[in-house]
Amino acid sequence: MYTVLTVVRYPKLLSWAGFFSMAFFRLPLMFNKRLTFYKLMGCGKNGSFSVVPDVRQWAILVSTDKKDLRDLINNPNTVYGKFINGWWRLFKTEQWTLVLDPIEGHGKWDGKEAFGSLPRNTSYEGTIAVLTRATIRLSRLKNFWQNVDKAAAPLQGSEGFIQSIGIGEVPWKKQATFSMWQSKQAMKNYAYRAHQHNDVIHKTRKENWYSEEMFVRFRVLSSHGTLPAHATILPHLKQVGTTEQ
Repeated sequence: MYTVLTVVRYPKLLSWAGFFSMAFFRLPLMFNKRLTFYKLMGCGKNGSFSVVPDVRQWAILVSTDKKDLRDLINNPNTVYGKFINGWWRLFKTEQWTLVLDPIEGHGKWDGKEAFGSLPRNTSYEGTIAVLTRATIRLSRLKNFWQNVDKAAAPLQGSEGFIQSIGIGEVPWKKQATFSMWQSKQAMKNYAYRAHQHNDVIHKTRKENWYSEEMFVRFRVLSSHGTLPAHATILPHLKQVGTTEQ
């Protein structure tokens, strides 16, 4: 099983098309037999989730059992089908698509093992992508949003940090961060040594903020696109011999 994540940015005057795509894309994704899991999501600003979303930027994340890995790596957007790709062309979007191999993690997404049954840890130590997501309890929404900026503050300046994006399927309540790091150790240094982030993690446990949460790490198999994020990660993928375009 592999994962494909696409971030799509609409022209300023066509941002409404991104909003409507969240409804129109559900049927073609639902009936796509190549997909085992999918989520349509909005995006936050400044590489994290935010109270006010970026209405020009939207995302699709899918898991697929497609067997031809070479074709998936070279032509990842074909996994979405003709309707969705035609919509993106019609509205002149820019895109960034990643093909990912889920290698370790824990937790569920809407009660499902969205990326298959994974070990909590492996020996892999190279360039890595991380997805952390949670469903926030209604009674803890205020606590969560009061601490978002504190937890995210050290991210951009962290050693080994490459790129991040905030995504969410339900505004304010179901949120996720997707980030990329030069190594697993760099990611761990941020997660456990940045005191602002560590303090917030302790609060989530102590105050029971989440009704469901998930943490998954991926190897990045390819990156395609025209968004600046693609150009940012490309040098790091070349260093590890990952396919890119």
